Amino acid sequence: MKKLRVGLMFLAAAVMVFAACGAKKEAVQEPDRETLFQVSLLQGLTFGDYHGSVTAAELKQKGDIGLGTFDALDGEMIVLDGVVYKAKSDGVVEIVKDEETIPFSNVTFFDTDEKLNIEKVTDIESLKQFLDQKVEEKAPNQFCVVRIDGTFREMNVRSEYKQTEPYQPLAKVLETDQTFFDYTDIEGTVVGLYCPPYMNMLNATGWHLHFISKDRTQGGHVLGLNVDRAELALDYTDGFLMELPENEMFRQFDLTVDQSEDIGKVEMGQEQTDK
Repeated sequence: MKKLRVGLMFLAAAVMVFAACGAKKEAVQEPDRETLFQVSLLQGLTFGDYHGSVTAAELKQKGDIGLGTFDALDGEMIVLDGVVYKAKSDGVVEIVKDEETIPFSNVTFFDTDEKLNIEKVTDIESLKQFLDQKVEEKAPNQFCVVRIDGTFREMNVRSEYKQTEPYQPLAKVLETDQTFFDYTDIEGTVVGLYCPPYMNMLNATGWHLHFISKDRTQGGHVLGLNVDRAELALDYTDGFLMELPENEMFRQFDLTVDQSEDIGKVEMGQEQTDK
């Protein structure tokens, strides 16, 4: 009986050690909710590297909100509430399969740091100025992700046609291969990312905005809007993690070239810059 009792004590101790190790391992694997995760450089994308390097399943482990695009530049990405959506060139929005790959994206886990109501913001520049003011007050050198849920009197978005190799630079592609969609009195969510000025060699500085409708059927890269009334939530983030692609095209880029002009065209849309 004594031997049995000792054996049981040994077994119990072993179970406790295993449980502790398992708990410790699980704790280590908890995602950092205060880190912005970026796939590649925007500058790599503008040069024409549309090769997917991270899967949608992997991206969802890094964040539950964000934006980006897909392999071969196949549409605009909106990540919202842990779901990856694709706004395609024909205006259709679909949920992305886990195995689909991504050449560029930014995601994080959204934790609201500030919330307020906004109304009657009549254009995108007024919205950006308001958001700039909020960032300047709180954390001008941090990243900021916003979600704006509400009703939009006007929403102007774009998406792109899927490309074939050899890939052309993004500004060149958008001269002919983007489509525009104008919606009125539409409910939905704008997902936005602010990058501070020191990020100018890694991403677009300032605000980058994507939209998806409440019924998840319409969306794209935001070029213009008119906010009737909406709830604005902001999440300030001070961590940054980037994963670079390993393809030969990216390796050969001269990333010292100033691409600010092309990035400006890409952000505002060729249609707008031609006016």
